[in-house]
Amino acid sequence: MQVRFEHSAAEVSAMDTQKLRDAFLVEDFVHADHLHSVYTHYDRIIISGVKPVNKTVELQNFAELRSEFFLERREMGIINVGGSGTVEADGVVYQLEKLSCLYVSRGTKEVRFRSNDANYPASYFIMSTLAHAPYPTRVMHKGEAAPVVLGAAETANKRTVYKYIHLDGIRSCQLVMGLTVLESGSVWNSVPPHTHTRRTEVYFYFDLSEEQRLFHYMGQPQQTRHIVMKNHEAVISPPWSVHFGSGTSNYGFIWGMAGENQVYSDMDPAPVVDLK
Repeated sequence: MQVRFEHSAAEVSAMDTQKLRDAFLVEDFVHADHLHSVYTHYDRIIISGVKPVNKTVELQNFAELRSEFFLERREMGIINVGGSGTVEADGVVYQLEKLSCLYVSRGTKEVRFRSNDANYPASYFIMSTLAHAPYPTRVMHKGEAAPVVLGAAETANKRTVYKYIHLDGIRSCQLVMGLTVLESGSVWNSVPPHTHTRRTEVYFYFDLSEEQRLFHYMGQPQQTRHIVMKNHEAVISPPWSVHFGSGTSNYGFIWGMAGENQVYSDMDPAPVVDLK
């Protein structure tokens, strides 16, 4: 597990392209038959990616956590962006089709990831946060996520938002997760932009073809920076930073948050006309 420390807005304003990528971009994230994890000190979030192809992959513990097992003091959200698969949590098997979400409770000792078909393997994005109490492990499929259509074709940002782990969905201690899918011809996400200094957010981009790229914007609203990303990469957004992007084609992205509260609408707007 790679451990990353925080950077202030002043530090980020002086970063060149490579330093910015090293601090916030998670490249080469989803590996076949191997769990790749990054621990960020922003709200002590851990993100992981795995694509089980030829074997079952088990959630491992890490010495840096100083815990008996990974979820001793943590909760976890899992979203599948690949072929159908299963996740086993303490002996209970949950079926996850593409865009299904599983919340795994604090105190769960064993988690195993599998694919149903090695020719079209599942691809799991995993996010874990600290938890002070257990909530029931629960699965939610795409059709149950109360989709909301936002934006418009005229502004190239028509998209559908699916909320899974939140106050009116799957309950958790502090984890919030969902995903957004852009329609063909739309490329802009999370517009109008915003910050929320009470929460850290992570984006994981998927369904972006290999020849296309995504320009993810971050930084303070009056001092923005960009990171060029490709499919199945993640980016960490500090609480003081905007987080929005534009692709060279349409795509989908998972968003996950943790911090002071779980109120989805708790945002500080950063109008497009004020960005610099």
